Amino acid sequence: MASWLGGLGSGLGQSLGQVGGSLASLTGHISDFTKDMLMEGAEDAGAELPDSRRKEIEAIHVILKSENERLKKLCSDLEEKHEASELQIKQLSTSYRNQLQQKEVEISHLKARQLALQDQLLKLQSAAPSLSAGAGAVPATTASSSFSYGVSHHASAFHEDDMDFGDMISSQQEINRLSNEVSRLESEVGHWRHIAQISKAQGSDGSDQSEICKLQNIIKELKQNRSQEIDDHQHEMSVLQNAHQQKLTEITRRHREELHDYEERIEELENLLQQDGSGIAVPDHSAIQEMQNPAQVLQTEKVESTKKIKELEDKIKDMNKKLSSAENDRDVLKKEWEQLTVVNRQIIKECESLKLECNKLQSYAMKQSDTMTEKERICPQSTSIEEEVFRLQQALSDAENEIMRLSNLNQDNSLAEDNLKLKMRVQGLEKENSLLSQEKEELQVSLSKLSNEYEVIKSTATRNMDLDSELHDLRLNLEAKEQELNQSITEKETLIAELEELDKQNQEATKHMILIKDQLSKQQNEGDSIISKLKKDLNDEKKRAHQLEDDKMNITEELDMQKEKLIQSELVLNDLHSIKQKLEDKVEDLVDQLNKSQNNNLNIQKENFELKEHMKQNEEELSRIRDKLAQPLNQDSNSNFKDDFLKEREAEISDLKQNLAEIEQLNENLKKVAFDLKMENEKLVLACEDVRHQLEESTAGNNQISLEKNTIVEALRMEKEQLEAELCQAEKRLLEEASKYEQTIEELSNAQSLNTSALQLEHEHLIKLSQEKDFEIAQLKKNIEQMDIDHKETKKILSSSLEEQKQLTQLTNDKEIFIEKLKERSSELQEELDKYTQALRKNENLKQTLEEKDRSLGSMKEENNHLKEELERLREQQSRAALVAEPKTLDCITELESEISQLNVIKDNLEEEIKHHQKIIEDQNQSKMQLLQSLQKQKKEMDEFKYQHEQMNVVHTRLFLEKDEEIKTLQKTIEEIKTQLPVERHNIQTENSDIFQETKVQNLNIENGSEKHDLSKAETEKLVKGIKERELEIQLLNEKNISLTKQIDQLSKDEVGKLTQIIQQKDLEIQALNARISSPPFTQDVVDLQQQLQACAMEREQVLAVLSEKTRENSHMKTEYHKMMDIVAAKEAALVKLQDENKKLSARFESGGQDMFRETVQNLSRIIREKDIEIDALSQKCQTLLTVLQTSSTGNEVGGVNSNQFEELLQERDKLKQQVKKMEEWKQQVITTVQNMQRESAQLQEELHQLHAQVLVDSDNHSKLQVDYTGLIQSYEQNETKLKNFGQELAQVQHSIGQLCNTKDLLLGKLGIMASPLSSGSSLTSQSAGLLQTAESDALRESSQQEIEELRKLLQEKDATIRTLQENNHRLSDSVAATSELERKEHEQADSEIKQLKEKQEVLQKSLKEKDLLIKAKSDQLLSLNENFTNKVNENELLRQAVTNLKERTLILEMNIRELKEENEKIIETSRGKETEYQALQETNMKFSMMLREREFECHSVKEKALAFEQLLKEKEQGKTGELNQLLNAVKSLQEKTVTFQKERDQVMLALKQKQMENTAVQNEVQHLRDKELRLNQELERLRNHLLETEDSYTREALAAEDREAKLRKRVTVLEEKLVSSSNAMENASHQASLQVESLQEQLNVISKQRDETALQLSMSQEQVKQYALSLSNLQMVLEHFQQEEKAMYSAELEKNKQLIAEWKKKAENLEERLLLLQERLDEANAALDSASRLTEQLDLKEEQMEELKKQNELRQEMLDDAQKKLMTLVNSTEGKVDKVLMRNLFIGHFHTPKNQRHEVLRLMGSILGIKREEMEQLLNEDQGGVTRWMTGWLGGGSKSVPNTPLRPNQQSALNSSFSALFVKFLETESHPSVPPPKLSVRDMKPLDSPGRRKLDTNVPETFKDTTESRSGRRTDVNPFLAPRSAAVPLINPAGHGPGGPGHLLLKPISGVLPTFTPLPVLPDNSAGVVLKDLLKQ
Repeated sequence: MASWLGGLGSGLGQSLGQVGGSLASLTGHISDFTKDMLMEGAEDAGAELPDSRRKEIEAIHVILKSENERLKKLCSDLEEKHEASELQIKQLSTSYRNQLQQKEVEISHLKARQLALQDQLLKLQSAAPSLSAGAGAVPATTASSSFSYGVSHHASAFHEDDMDFGDMISSQQEINRLSNEVSRLESEVGHWRHIAQISKAQGSDGSDQSEICKLQNIIKELKQNRSQEIDDHQHEMSVLQNAHQQKLTEITRRHREELHDYEERIEELENLLQQDGSGIAVPDHSAIQEMQNPAQVLQTEKVESTKKIKELEDKIKDMNKKLSSAENDRDVLKKEWEQLTVVNRQIIKECESLKLECNKLQSYAMKQSDTMTEKERICPQSTSIEEEVFRLQQALSDAENEIMRLSNLNQDNSLAEDNLKLKMRVQGLEKENSLLSQEKEELQVSLSKLSNEYEVIKSTATRNMDLDSELHDLRLNLEAKEQELNQSITEKETLIAELEELDKQNQEATKHMILIKDQLSKQQNEGDSIISKLKKDLNDEKKRAHQLEDDKMNITEELDMQKEKLIQSELVLNDLHSIKQKLEDKVEDLVDQLNKSQNNNLNIQKENFELKEHMKQNEEELSRIRDKLAQPLNQDSNSNFKDDFLKEREAEISDLKQNLAEIEQLNENLKKVAFDLKMENEKLVLACEDVRHQLEESTAGNNQISLEKNTIVEALRMEKEQLEAELCQAEKRLLEEASKYEQTIEELSNAQSLNTSALQLEHEHLIKLSQEKDFEIAQLKKNIEQMDIDHKETKKILSSSLEEQKQLTQLTNDKEIFIEKLKERSSELQEELDKYTQALRKNENLKQTLEEKDRSLGSMKEENNHLKEELERLREQQSRAALVAEPKTLDCITELESEISQLNVIKDNLEEEIKHHQKIIEDQNQSKMQLLQSLQKQKKEMDEFKYQHEQMNVVHTRLFLEKDEEIKTLQKTIEEIKTQLPVERHNIQTENSDIFQETKVQNLNIENGSEKHDLSKAETEKLVKGIKERELEIQLLNEKNISLTKQIDQLSKDEVGKLTQIIQQKDLEIQALNARISSPPFTQDVVDLQQQLQACAMEREQVLAVLSEKTRENSHMKTEYHKMMDIVAAKEAALVKLQDENKKLSARFESGGQDMFRETVQNLSRIIREKDIEIDALSQKCQTLLTVLQTSSTGNEVGGVNSNQFEELLQERDKLKQQVKKMEEWKQQVITTVQNMQRESAQLQEELHQLHAQVLVDSDNHSKLQVDYTGLIQSYEQNETKLKNFGQELAQVQHSIGQLCNTKDLLLGKLGIMASPLSSGSSLTSQSAGLLQTAESDALRESSQQEIEELRKLLQEKDATIRTLQENNHRLSDSVAATSELERKEHEQADSEIKQLKEKQEVLQKSLKEKDLLIKAKSDQLLSLNENFTNKVNENELLRQAVTNLKERTLILEMNIRELKEENEKIIETSRGKETEYQALQETNMKFSMMLREREFECHSVKEKALAFEQLLKEKEQGKTGELNQLLNAVKSLQEKTVTFQKERDQVMLALKQKQMENTAVQNEVQHLRDKELRLNQELERLRNHLLETEDSYTREALAAEDREAKLRKRVTVLEEKLVSSSNAMENASHQASLQVESLQEQLNVISKQRDETALQLSMSQEQVKQYALSLSNLQMVLEHFQQEEKAMYSAELEKNKQLIAEWKKKAENLEERLLLLQERLDEANAALDSASRLTEQLDLKEEQMEELKKQNELRQEMLDDAQKKLMTLVNSTEGKVDKVLMRNLFIGHFHTPKNQRHEVLRLMGSILGIKREEMEQLLNEDQGGVTRWMTGWLGGGSKSVPNTPLRPNQQSALNSSFSALFVKFLETESHPSVPPPKLSVRDMKPLDSPGRRKLDTNVPETFKDTTESRSGRRTDVNPFLAPRSAAVPLINPAGHGPGGPGHLLLKPISGVLPTFTPLPVLPDNSAGVVLKDLLKQ
C-alpha cells in the first residue's frame, strides 16, 4: 500500500511539473503572439491609428508586463511548494525506512532472546537430564513456536516492501522523462514525415514548405499549450470551489453547533424554571411562558435568518463562479455588471427584508432584555441571544458592504453615459447649424432694408468700424474656443483611454489564476522572426486562398457527386436486395429442378444401359436371322429379292447410324452431367469423410467412457481379489495363532506342575491378553462402522454411475436431435450458398466502385490536408491583421472552413463505409468458403449417421446391462468382504474412492457442459470445438484413471508384501516370546510391548487426525483461491470498464491529466500481474501439498509419517494463511482504489459538465461583449467623422464671413461712385444742392454750403449766367429724376434677382440633397447588383457542376441498371434453357421408355412366333418346307417393314420436336433482342433529348448572363455620366451660392450666439472634467479597497488551507499508526484463534486420552501391586543366593582388564559385594604383597552369582574399550535417581507433533539423545503418553547408529533394535547396593 501511494505521489508530482512546463511554454507563446499582433498592427496601420490608440496599447503592454512578473512570482511559489512536497515524501520514506530498521532490530533482539532461552534450556537439560522429558519442554516449545510464527510473518512483510520510496520516486521520474522524450520524438517524426510528403507533392516549393511546416508546428504547439492552460485553469477553479465549499461547510457546522448550544441552554433554563417553580408565584410562571414564546419566535427567526444567510452564501457562490468565468476572458466584465445589477437589486431587497427581520429581532431582544431584568434569577442567558442578534447585524453589515462593493463596480457603467453626452453635443451642434442657416436668411432681409435707409447707413458707417473690430475679436475668440474644444476632445479621449485602462485593471485583478513563466525575451525574438516570415508568406497565402477557392469549388462538386452516388448506391442496394430475394426463390426452384433432373439422369442412364443390352440382343438375333436367311437365299436364285433385301438393309443401317449418332450425343451430354455429378460426389465424399471423422471421434469418446467403466469394474474386481487373498491370509494367521496358543497352553500345563508362581503369572498374562483382545474387538467394531460408511460411499458412486448412464442416453438423444437439426441446417446452407453467390457478384461491382472511391478519397485527403494547413495559416493571419483583411476574404475563409469540416465528416463517413464494405466482403468470402465446406460435408453422410447412432444405442444398452449386472455382483461381494476386512486397508480405500469420485465428478461436469446446444453458426462452431476439447479431456482423464489403477495395484502389492513381512516378524516375535515364557521377566516385557503398541496406535490416530485436518485446510484453501480468482476477474472487468471511461474522459479533456490516469492504470495493471503471479505460485504450492499429502497418506497407512514432512506442511500452511490474509488485504485495497477511481471519475464528469456550461456562458458573454465593443467603435468613428465635418463646416462659415466682409466693402465702394456726379452739379445752384441733400452723404453737405457762399458773392457779378444756369438746372433736374428712377429700378431688379438667386439656391440645395440621396441609393444598388451578380455567377457555376455531377451519376446509374438487367436476363435465359433441356430430357426419356416397351413387346412376339414356327417346322418338316419358308420370308419382310416404319415415325417425331424447341428458342431470342433494341433506342432518344435540353439551357443561361452583363455595364456607364454631370452642376451651383452668400451680413448675429454657446459648453466641459477626475479617484479607491479585501481573503484562505493540511496530515499519521496497531492485533488475534482451534481439538483428544489413561493407570496400579508382591517374594526367596554366571563374568573380566586398572575393578566388585571403601583399600594394599590372600578373600566371600547383562545395540559399537570402563558407565547411569511420575495437568499438555518439540529434538545433542534412548527402555515409572515420542520409543533410528542403519523401527525385528535386558522399576532413594541385590535376587 505504501509503495503504491508513493508511486501515486511521485506521478502527481511529475504531472504537476509537466503542467508547469507546458504552461510556461504556452504563456510564452501567447505573449509572443500578442506582441506580434501589436507590432503588426502598428506597422500596418501606423498612419491610420491615432496617438490615443498607441498610448492605450503601451498601457496594455505595461499592464501585461506587471502581470507577467506577478505570475512569475506565483510560479516560483508553486515550484517551492512542489519541492516542499517532494521533501515531505522523502521524509515519509525515511520514516518508513527507520520503522523497517526498528522492526529488523526487534527481530534480531527476539532472535537473540530465543538463542539465550535455548542455551538456558540446554543447560537445564544437561544439569537435570531426567527432567527433559517432563514439564520442562513446554515453555521452550511455546516460545519457539511463537517465535517461528512471528519471524515468518515479519520476514514476509519485509520481503514484500523491497522497493524504497526514493527508488519508486526516481524510477517514476525517469519513466515520465522517457515518456516525454518519446512523445517529443514522435511529434518530430510526424513533422519530418509531413515535410517528406509535401516535398514529394511539391518539389519546387521546398523552402517555403519547410517554413510553413515549422509555422504549423508552432501553431499546433500553441494550441496544445492553450488547451493545457485551460485545463490548468479549470483545475485551479475546481480547487478554489472545493476550498469555498469547505468554508461553507465549516460555517454551517459552527452555526449548527451554536444552535445546539442555544438549545441546550434553553433546556437548562427550563430545568431551572421547573426547579424554582415551587418558590415562585403564578405570575412568575406566566412571565416564564412569555419569555419562552419570544425565545421560540427568535429561534424560528434565527432558522429563517440562517436559511437566508445560506441563500446569500449560495448567491456568493454564484458570484464567485461568475468571477472565475470572468478570469478567462477580459471583456466578460461588462456583461457581468449587468448581471450584478440584477443580483444587487435582489440582495438589496433581501437586505431590506433582513433589516426588517433584524429590527423585529431587536424588538424581541428588547422585550427579552426587559423580561430578563425582571427575571435575572430564572434566565441568565439573554446575553447569548443579544450576541446572536449582534452577529446577525454584523452579517447584515457585511452584506451591505458587499452591496457597496458591487455598486462601486457598477460605477464603471459611466462610459455609456459619456457616449450619451457626446450624442447630446452632436445634436446641439446640429441645432446650431440650423440656427446659422436661419440667421443667413435674416441677414439677406436686413440687406434689402439698407437701400431704403440712407441715414441709417450713415449712422451705421461709424458702427461698421466697431463691428469690424468686434468681428476680429470674435474670430480670435472662435479660434480660442476651437483650441479649447480640441483640448477638451483630447482630454475626453485621454479620459476614455484611462477608463479603458481602469476596466482592464479591474479585469486583470480578477485574473489571478493564469500561470505564465518568464520566456518572453527568447520568444520575442522568435516571434519577430515569425512575423517577418508570416508577412512574406501573406502574399503567397492570398494567392493560395484564391487557389483554395477554386479547389473548394471542385471539392464541393466532387462532394455533391459522391453524395448523389451514395444515394444512388443505396437505392441500387435496396433494388438488389429485392432482386436477391427473388433470385433466391428462383434458385430454390432451380435446385429442386436440378435434383429432379439428376434423378431423371440416373433413370435415363439405367435405361440407356438396358437399351444397349437390348440392342446387343437384337443385333445377335439379327445376325442369327441373317445366317438363317443366307441359307435359303443361297438356295433361291432370285436376284431381285436380294437387291430389295440389300436396299432395305442399307436403309436400316443408315437409320441405325443416325440412331447411334443421336445416342452418342446423348451419351456425351450424359457424360458431362456425370462429370458434374462426380465433382459434386467428390465434394460430398469429402464432407462425408469429415462427418465420419467426427463420428469416429464421438465413438472413440464413447469407447473411452466404456473403457473407463471397464477399468472401474476391473479395479473393483482387483479389490475383491485382494480382499479375498487378505481374508485367506487372515484365516491362516488365525489358525497359526490358535496353534501357537494351543502350544503355549500345553507348555503352561507342563510348567504348571513345576511352578505355581509361573502359573499365576501366566494366568495374569492371559487376563491381559483377553483385555487386549477386547480392545482389538472395539477397534474392529470401529473399522466395521467405517466399512459401513465406505459401503454407503460406494453406493453413492454406483448411483452417480447410473446417473452418468442416464446422462449418456440423454446425450445420445441430444446428438440425434442435433443431427436432424444439422440436416435442416444443410438445406438452409444450400439456400444461403445461392444467396452468397449472388452477393459475390454484387460485391465485385462494389469493389470496383470502392477502388475508384479510394483513389478519389486519397486525392481528397491530400487536398484536404493542404487546405487545412493553408486555412490555419489564413486564420492566424486574419486574426492578426484584422484591420487590414478585407471582409470578403474573411467570408471566403469561414465558408472554406465550414465546407472543409463538412468534407472531413463526409470523408470519415466514406472511409467508414469502405471499411464496412471490405469487412462485409471478407465476411461473405469466409462464410462462402465455410458454407461450401459444410455443404460438402453434410450432404451424403446423414444416413450413415443414423445407422451408426442406432448401432451405438444398441451397444450402449448392452454395455449398460452388463455393467449393471457386474456392479450388482460386486456390491454383493463387497458387502460380504467388508465385514471381514482388516484395519489397515481402510485409509487406502477411502482415498482411492475419493480420487475416483473426483475424477467421476470431473467427467460429469465435462459431460454436463456439452448438453446445451443452439442453432446459430457461431454456436455450432463453438460446439464442435467444445466436443473436441471434451474428447481431449476425456482422454486425459482415462490416462489418469489408468495411472491411478496402476498406483492402486502397486500400493496393494506393496501393502501385501509389507503385511507378509510384518506377519513374519510377528511369528519370530511369538517364537521368541514362547521361548521366554519359561523365564520370569516375560510379563514385564509383555507389559512394555503393550504400552508401546498402544502408544503407536495413539500416535497413528493422531497422525490420521492431523492428515484429515490438512485435507480440510487444503480444500478450504482451494475454495478461497477460487474465490480470490473470481474476485480478481471481476476487478479486472471493472478495471477494463474504468479504462474505457478514462479513455472517454481523456478524449474530452485533451489535457495533461491523461498522464496521471495512465500511470495509475499502469500501476494497477502491474499490481494485478504481480498478484496473478502470486496466485499461480499458490496454486503450484497447493498441488505440491496434494502430492505430499497423498504420499504421506500412503506411508501413514503402513506405519507412520516423517516429522520433517509434517513440519514442512505446517510451515507451508502458515505461509499460505499469511498469503491469503495478504491477498484479502490487497483485495480490499483494490476495491477501495477502484471505488476512489469511480468517485473521482464521477466528480470529474460533474466538473466537466459544469465547466462546459461555464464555457458556453462565457462564449455567449464574449460574443455579446464583442458586439457591444464593435458598436462602440463604430459610434466612436461616427463621432470622429462628425467632428471633422463640424470643423469643415466651421471653416466654411469663417470663409463665408470673409466673403460677407468683401461684399460689404464692394457695396460701400459702389455708393461712393454714385455720389461723385451729384457734387459737380451742386456747384452751379443752391436749389439743386438743397434738393440733392437727401441723396448724398454727410461729407457732401459741407462742400455744398461753401459753394452756396461763393455763389452769393457771384450773384451781383453774373446775373445773366444765373438765368442760363436755371434753364440748365431745370434740364439737369429732369435728368437727375430720371437717373434716380433708373437707380431705384435697378435696385428693385437687384433685389428681385437676389430673391431669385436665393430661391434657385434653395432649389439647388434640395436638388443636391436629392442627387446625393440618389447617388447613394444608386451606389448601394450598384453594390447590391454586383454582389447579386457575383452570387448568381457562383450559383450558376455550382448549378452547372451539380448538373454535370447529376449527369454522370445518372449515366452511372443507368449503366448499373443495364448491367443488372442484363444479368437478370441472362439468368432468365439460363433458367429457360434449363427448363427446355429438362423438358427435352423428359420427352426423350418417355420416348426411350416407349421404345423399350415396344421392343420388348416385339421381342416377346418374335419369340412366340419363333417357337410356334419351330413347332410347325417340327410337325411339318417333311412336306411343307417350301410353304414355311415362303411364310417365314413374308413374315420377316413384314416385321422389317414395321420396324423401319416405326423407326422413321420416331425419327420424324424427334426431329419435329427438336425443330419446335429450336423455333421457340429462336422466337424468344428474337423477342428479347427486339425488346433490347427498343429499350436502347428509347434510352438513346431520351439521352439525346436530355443533352439537347441541357445544351439549350446552358446556351440560354450564357446568353442571358451576357445580356445582363451588357445591361449592367450600360447602366454603370450611364450612372457614371450622370454622376459626373451632377457633380459638375453641384460644383457650379455651390460656387454661385458661395458668391451670393458672401453678400450676406446676418451671420454676425449667429456667430455672437455661437460664441455664447461655446462659452457655456466650455464651462460644461470643465465641470465634466472635474466630475471625471472625481470618478477616477473614486474608482482608484474602490480598486485599492477591492484588492486589499481580496488579498486578505486569499491570505486567510491560505492559512486555513495550511491548517487543514496540517490537521489532515496529523490525522493521516494517526490513522497509519492505528492501522499498524490494528494489523498487529489482527495477526495476534488470528494466531490466537488458530492456536485456540488447535487447543480445542487437542483438548478433545487429550480428554479421550485422559479417560483411556485413567483406565490404564488403574490396570498399571494393579500390575504394580502384583509386581511388588512378587518382588518381595523373590527378595525373600533369593536372599543369600549368588549367581554363578555373574561371578564368572566378574572373575574373567578382572583378568581381562589391564593391570593398571585392576584395582578400580576390585573396588567396584567390593562395592557390589557390600565391602566398605576402607576395607577395600586395606585389601588392595595387602594385595600388593601377594595374590593368594585376594583370591581367598574373593572366593571366601561366598558363591554369589550375578546374571549376565547383555549389551544393547548402541553399546555394540563400543566393544573396543575395556570392560571396567563400560561397567563403570553402566553403574553411574543406574546409580542416578529416576524422575518421579509427572503430574497429569491439561495445561502442560502439548500436541505430540508440535513444531516446537520437534525443534527441541533436533537441537538436543546426540549424546543426550543416546542416553535418553538407552534409558527409555528401562523406565517404567515414566508415562510414555506424556513424554515426547523420542523419549517413549524412537520411531526412526537416529543418525543410523545401529547396524541396521536409518529406517522405521516398527518394520525391523525387535531383537536387533530394542534392549534385550529386563527393565527394572527403580526408586529414587535406592543405592547401588540395593540395585545389585535386586539383580542377584533375579
